[in-house]
Amino acid sequence: MRTQVAIIGSGPSGLLLGQLLTEAGIDNVILDRVNKDYILGRVRAGVLEEGTVGLLDQAKAGTRLHAEGLPHDGFSLVFDGRDHRIDLHELTDGRRVTVYGQTEVTRDLMERREASGSLSIYDAVDVAPHDFDGHSPFVTWKDGVAKRIDCDFIAGCDGFHGASRKAIPERAIRSFEKVYPFGWLGVLADVAPVSHELIYANHPRGFALCSMRSATRSRYYIQCALDEKIEDWSDDRFWDELRRRLPVHHAEALATAPSFEKSIAPLRSFVTEPMRFGRLFLVGDAAHIVPPTGAKGLNLAASDVHYLFSGLIEHYREGSNNGIDAYSQKALARVWKAVRFSWWMTTMMHRFPDTGDFDQKIQEAELDYLTHSRAASTALAENYVGLPF
Repeated sequence: MRTQVAIIGSGPSGLLLGQLLTEAGIDNVILDRVNKDYILGRVRAGVLEEGTVGLLDQAKAGTRLHAEGLPHDGFSLVFDGRDHRIDLHELTDGRRVTVYGQTEVTRDLMERREASGSLSIYDAVDVAPHDFDGHSPFVTWKDGVAKRIDCDFIAGCDGFHGASRKAIPERAIRSFEKVYPFGWLGVLADVAPVSHELIYANHPRGFALCSMRSATRSRYYIQCALDEKIEDWSDDRFWDELRRRLPVHHAEALATAPSFEKSIAPLRSFVTEPMRFGRLFLVGDAAHIVPPTGAKGLNLAASDVHYLFSGLIEHYREGSNNGIDAYSQKALARVWKAVRFSWWMTTMMHRFPDTGDFDQKIQEAELDYLTHSRAASTALAENYVGLPF
């Protein structure tokens, strides 16, 4: 088998890149080690920047997003038991974010890909990229028997634990990592959100986030210790703890229901440099991870796709490699800004186990300054709605 671009990974970044290439007439094949149902069963973030929405429109996969997505013009920072609204729309000259679940993004892209007739190979065992440091890269996998696909380029969109980054020699890559001393305990429940906008709460008992996937499905999180066990957290215990971390008016308005998904996620910042190795390009979580506090993970993957797609278009239509040569530099410049923002939001909103009295006073002063300075609020809003590509 032969194609122009082999894409490893059928998450949002791989599907988005594949559909953009398909719409541009560039042949591509997507391979994934798991099946479609497993991919669609993964629960992930759902706050989309305008740039991400624009790319989905360009891939002709944005129809349902515009019909069902929830535009948000602001969000609330809660501390000292009070709400402090950040007006994204007013502070950024009319920009906003859209709440739309990553599972729905994935479903829309899958359906569009199937409708366009492009090939996706699921349940591919032992997927591995080869010879990407030369001129004839290829990808192998097993489907009862060994198989191979030759290509011009390989896009590694297979996540933090995928085969793409592991195939790169250690001497050619450098990683930067920060592991945070807590996690997020999250639940999904079919219940109306406590607020029409997101609530980020800083509380002496720990951070809390009130989010949603739709007008009838809520996503709630609380900060927890890394050694916490899911089985120790009944629904009642979770709802009681969430109420304790919210102002009284939100706590009293909080509607509850049995959760249908519950998990604990550790928080980390991780970046790999560079993001290009010959004819192999790392995209999304394969190259970087951010804490979910700033809602940047999916959006960073989309910006990587933008830079890589632009470079591949330039290569195939103009015969120029300037775009793909600049991919890593352009992508990383935006990645590090988002990593900084996510780190800042995380350190500002969470209670760290080793925080002393001085550090706690600094955090409180930071929140007070942020919510009373238009310049500081504008900087927050600009980063939250997404820096330009």
